[in-house]
Amino acid sequence: MKNLLLICFAVLLCACNQGKKKQQTVETSSTVSEKQSEDFDWLLGQWKRLDEEVGQDTFENWEKINDSEYSGIGFTIQDGDTISQEKIRLLKVANHWNLNVKAPGEEHWTIFNGTNHNSNSFVCENTEIEFPNRIKYWIDEYTLHALVSGSDMEIAFEFEKLN
Repeated sequence: MKNLLLICFAVLLCACNQGKKKQQTVETSSTVSEKQSEDFDWLLGQWKRLDEEVGQDTFENWEKINDSEYSGIGFTIQDGDTISQEKIRLLKVANHWNLNVKAPGEEHWTIFNGTNHNSNSFVCENTEIEFPNRIKYWIDEYTLHALVSGSDMEIAFEFEKLN
């Protein structure tokens, strides 16, 4: 009887250890996925807005500076003149990503703190300014989407890749 109890205890102990090994494997896999999701290379290139007003063309151009910085510029052209422009930076700060935006004439960057990102999207927020409070970028197939939103308004953008 004593031997039977020892055998049962040994089997139970082995079963518990197998469960821990599986849990460690799952945790390691999710850590690898998180590291892979820090690649925003899907932003790279020249993009043209699809849903623009007649007579205007809006573009965003993105380049990778290094593993912790992406740099972009967004601009709108009407009748051959640039009517709006903003510099955009996606920067890794500590262990999260921030989106920084600066228009000509502005002294400082407006910082949107990263709240969520994965392998094909990111969301950044700044509740201290009037508009926008939230910026979301995502890609599906060949279309880049951006949504800027505030309390009562949102503006959606769709871009096609030019190169």
